[in-house]
Amino acid sequence: MSRSSVRRLVRRLAASLVWAAALAAYMHGPVFAAERHLLYVAEPGIRNYVESGGVGIIVFDMDHGHRFLRRIPTLDTVEGKAPEAVKGICACAKTRRIYVSTTERLICLDLDTERVLWNRAFQGGCDRMAISPDGKILYLPSLEGPVWHVVDGLTGNETHTVRPDSGSHNTVIGLDGRHAYLAGLKSRLLSVTDTVTHTVARTVGPFSNVIRPFTINRAQTLCFVNVNDRLGFEVGDIASGKVLYQVDVPHGVKGEVKRHGCPSHGIGLTPDEKQLWLSDGHNSLMHVFDATKMPPVWVASIPVRDQPGWITFSLDGRCAYPSTGEVIDVKTRAILAKLTDEQGRAVQSEKMVEIDFDGDKPIRSGDQFGLGRKK
Repeated sequence: MSRSSVRRLVRRLAASLVWAAALAAYMHGPVFAAERHLLYVAEPGIRNYVESGGVGIIVFDMDHGHRFLRRIPTLDTVEGKAPEAVKGICACAKTRRIYVSTTERLICLDLDTERVLWNRAFQGGCDRMAISPDGKILYLPSLEGPVWHVVDGLTGNETHTVRPDSGSHNTVIGLDGRHAYLAGLKSRLLSVTDTVTHTVARTVGPFSNVIRPFTINRAQTLCFVNVNDRLGFEVGDIASGKVLYQVDVPHGVKGEVKRHGCPSHGIGLTPDEKQLWLSDGHNSLMHVFDATKMPPVWVASIPVRDQPGWITFSLDGRCAYPSTGEVIDVKTRAILAKLTDEQGRAVQSEKMVEIDFDGDKPIRSGDQFGLGRKK
């Protein structure tokens, strides 16, 4: 074979390899990408948890159409006892751990082996917790009780308690780790604690009714709060403690809801803090507000397949995850996918968190609360 023929053959082979790589990237994502983005969804969530046979985490591949990857069992059903309902999920890439709370306990798993490291039951039960950025502490609410347990993230031992007597329920820790934000089902005040002294430094409110889900911006200057009986949200100034705005869904219709007992249960900021998304249970809608204006202004509503009760976002801000299981493109508001399990069943959950990997090493983790991340 002549040299020119060899060169032509090499060029054809190279072109074929490029075409094959492009096709593979289109069909399955980047061929040689080391970084992986996974969505960890804790069940039982909204779906009837008896079907799952216990508490578990479903892992989805965010880079390849959010396809099902695997199910991680965390707590088997005890014979004669219904499985425990899941209350929260959080993770820390630095310590390579992921946590799930149920109505009775806090479970810690190793992200490398996906095995349970410890399982701690807490007096008074557990609710939706938050973890510090360094993974050293968790603020774990008792189940609508008087206290938050401060838990060592490595051992699971309780080190302190904080007692607002507010019906402890939802928890956020700021991205700098300096303050925890505690909302209870029996209080119109949002308590703000110092995470060094574990004492309440100040409160925000009172809001117009008791606080349900809420979120904060990265600067921790504003909180966006769902309250009972409002199809909308309220905005609080964290520094002054004052309520700044009360925002209702324009022409919104309140009615019966399947769960949680309030019109809007679920609120989150996109990571760039340009949009605020709000759940509307009765109408099975997600409402989008322009958060570059104060008060935020309604711009769109997106129908979803069931009554939403939560919202969070991918770390890159491209995808929105309502608890109803849709994957929504934040920019176009188109539904990109719907989460399904290994049997093709619809997955719905209010407890999900993104964890990113460089190869097999966890490098960053998101949150379940839709926290603002604008730098």
